[in-house]
Amino acid sequence: MVEDDRYCIDVLTQLQAVRAALHRVETEVLRQHLDHCVMGAMTGDDPEDRKAKARELIELLARATR
Repeated sequence: MVEDDRYCIDVLTQLQAVRAALHRVETEVLRQHLDHCVMGAMTGDDPEDRKAKARELIELLARATR
């Protein structure tokens, strides 16, 4: 769009749409991770796996707030 010299607002609108789509994908991947990987670890018998999944989530949240 930029190379085609499109109107700035049109480019910005498309960028916002892409960002929103990526956010929806990110949310769905996180939901699936929580439903399967994290819940599996939390209900499983391996305390180290539970700790690892908790650390992963804490690191993910820390990165998200930067």
